[in-house]
Amino acid sequence: MEAIWNNYRWAVVAIGAGIILFFMSAFVVNEEEQAVVIRTGEPVRIANRPDSDYPAGLYFRIPLIETVRTIEKRVLDLEMTQEEVLSNDQQRLLVDAYARFRIVDPVRMVERAGTTEGVRVALEPILNSALRQELGRRTFAAMLTAERGTALANVRTNLDREARQYGAEVIDVQIKRTDLPAGRPLESAFQRMESDREREARTIRAAGARDAQIIRAEADAEAARIYAESFGADPEFYDFYRAMESYRYSFARGEGRGESSIILSPENEYLRQFRGQR
Repeated sequence: MEAIWNNYRWAVVAIGAGIILFFMSAFVVNEEEQAVVIRTGEPVRIANRPDSDYPAGLYFRIPLIETVRTIEKRVLDLEMTQEEVLSNDQQRLLVDAYARFRIVDPVRMVERAGTTEGVRVALEPILNSALRQELGRRTFAAMLTAERGTALANVRTNLDREARQYGAEVIDVQIKRTDLPAGRPLESAFQRMESDREREARTIRAAGARDAQIIRAEADAEAARIYAESFGADPEFYDFYRAMESYRYSFARGEGRGESSIILSPENEYLRQFRGQR
């Protein structure tokens, strides 16, 4: 064994040094991450960036001179929980929201934020401020309508503009929950909302009844006009029709008409249509 060491000592040392150098210089970039190689504080190349010539795989760096900073390539979350926001109608709301973002400029991210956690720390107060600004322009009831989508789109635009300074792109902003604080404020808000809906319903019913009366009056007037035109064309038929209607209501029997009898002389003027006389 000693003879082998004496004969191949320098070869063993060279192999050992080569192995150590290999592990110190080699690094692997996975598909779900990006890597920035930094030399003396300046980024020199990027691996696995969408527009980079360096895909995921095995790479080497200069030991002790170059360092590697790995960055998530996947979509990341930014959470905001139980933040109190004042709406336009002076309602205090407890808002749970989140934003989804990804790193699109690793060099800028390293220079401005250092790590993805640094990006989260920088964007959290911006998300909070943007939500307060947008929700402060709207009432609590408006946030339960389609106007909520417009507000979130504005928040996403404002947050994305700030995120670009840190090499990030905001993909989406959503509100998970918007509640009133428990207790009397919540009960008062519900009562006020119920009163508003009842008042709105009364207004709609009154408008419907008014429109129905107008339509009914117009229909009656049109019917009267048509009757007048028809009967005016043949007065004798009109006289006959009115007499028949009178006979029908006077002589008909049925529910609510009683059992009374009417005795009239055949020569009575009321019965002239039975005699065929005018």
